[in-house]
Amino acid sequence: MTTSISATKAGLPPAPPAETARRRFTEIVAPYAYITPFFVIFAVFGLIPLLFTFYVALFDWNPIGEHVFVGLDNFSRLVGDVRFWNAARNTVSIWLLSTVPQLLIALVLAHLLNHVRLRLALFFRMTMLVPYITSVAATAIVFVQMFDRDYGLLNWLLGLVGFEHIDFTQSVIGSHVLIAVMVTWRWFGYTTLLYLASLQAVPRAIYEAAAVDGAGGVRQFLHISLPSLRPVIVFTIVTSTIGGLQIFTEALLMNRGAANTCGPVRQCQTLTLFLFEQGFIQFKFGYAAAVGVALFVMVVALAGLNYFLSTRIRPVKG
Repeated sequence: MTTSISATKAGLPPAPPAETARRRFTEIVAPYAYITPFFVIFAVFGLIPLLFTFYVALFDWNPIGEHVFVGLDNFSRLVGDVRFWNAARNTVSIWLLSTVPQLLIALVLAHLLNHVRLRLALFFRMTMLVPYITSVAATAIVFVQMFDRDYGLLNWLLGLVGFEHIDFTQSVIGSHVLIAVMVTWRWFGYTTLLYLASLQAVPRAIYEAAAVDGAGGVRQFLHISLPSLRPVIVFTIVTSTIGGLQIFTEALLMNRGAANTCGPVRQCQTLTLFLFEQGFIQFKFGYAAAVGVALFVMVVALAGLNYFLSTRIRPVKG
């Protein structure tokens, strides 16, 4: 009907009803056709494996033998497994030690890069992505060498000022800090560029007007930059939570003597590393699937909690 009216106003003969119906059908169906590939790929590589993991968790699943239905026994065993709770504590500790500094450093750097006039500013912004595109294995090897007890650069500097050497790979806190530093170094540049892109969408006149009114750099950051970054901050908090709770490669490569447990006393074994040990070292696929389900629930719960809290943060007044 709309097409016929437009054609009449333009002095053209109205389109046949069949052609009009075809155009309306195309307009309705086309948007769904554009987004269908994503949902098909997500279903094949995301949803179906997830549902299959829930299914396997109900069995004593031998990859080359029988599959015995055990119901919720794997989950009951999980609740009483001290190794699982140790891995959960390690995961949360490393996540907090890596996520909070990463986001704070990215916020400060983005604010500075948005205001400070630098020569070769584009070059400095591009270098922010170097840690992100660097191999995780290469990153782990370099940082483990830097934090080495006997020959590491950090312990050499500590020795110069009179401190004893720290065995980062063998202590609980030291290993958590080492992994957190690796994760922070890898992701802070990517997060900084996200914040910087959002800040550059804020009109420069707003900052200039605030400066005329006497607002310094700190007040501009609290009252202009932070409110404008709020949607991106929520996004990075949620994605950092999801990624931080699935740390695997850094922990696997950090302690080569006991890679699957990340040390002789499992001092830095994360949940994903514990899942890997149970599934692909001990071939307890059912129990490993139960660990995966528990990790899924944990990620959803903490990501949802972070989203709930971050969306309710209000700009600082005063």
